[in-house]
Amino acid sequence: MLTLLPAVDVRNGKAVRLRQGASGSETDYGSPLEAATTWVEEGAEWIHLVDLDAAFGTGNNRDQLKGIAKELGARVHIEMSGGIRDDESLDEALDAGAARVNIGTAALEDPEWTAGVIGRYGDCVAVGLDVRGHTLAARGWTREGGDLFETIRFLDSVGCERYVVTDVARDGMMSGPNIDLLREVAECTSASVTASGGISSLQDIERIAGLEALGVDSAILGKSLYAGAFSLGEALGLTR
Repeated sequence: MLTLLPAVDVRNGKAVRLRQGASGSETDYGSPLEAATTWVEEGAEWIHLVDLDAAFGTGNNRDQLKGIAKELGARVHIEMSGGIRDDESLDEALDAGAARVNIGTAALEDPEWTAGVIGRYGDCVAVGLDVRGHTLAARGWTREGGDLFETIRFLDSVGCERYVVTDVARDGMMSGPNIDLLREVAECTSASVTASGGISSLQDIERIAGLEALGVDSAILGKSLYAGAFSLGEALGLTR
């Protein structure tokens, strides 16, 4: 069964969506807590919380994310992402109640630290692989971060159990997921894969569900929900 994770991306204290991950392309959707609460009330079992300011290095929204986790953590699993690059930020996310943290830039810039974290926390740690072509993007997608498959080989060797795979060119564009990329990643690793970026229709969710046998077991939903392309209830109905 495909697990769906509605995303709540937070910048300057507001829930936003970006186009292709570009800073300055935000569409404002109001209160992050209200957005997260809406998805929980509509049946979400996971929420994907992203601190965009921390990812871009323009500040952070940690207190707000912790407040959301405190408010909703008893009702839903929370995955936290954005700017988790050292022990302090990792411990803060886990102490706030995150069931899983998503490490991005640190996996590319500090592989030894990442290996140690994976060794300590196991499946509570996912690694975000944000991709343009087969080249990884780091620092809020503003810098190149190396070859996708070389990085996967290293992370597999230290026991990574989950990758969150985002095609940056499709994120927030409602242009459909990169099924070929998802298949390539799933076929080269035994780790679980979460699909992210580009989902625009219920048919896209069905296409991703077709990769479950390869290990693609979940998908993050963002712009499609906020733009009303379909409801979370409709999406969840496909996975049950």
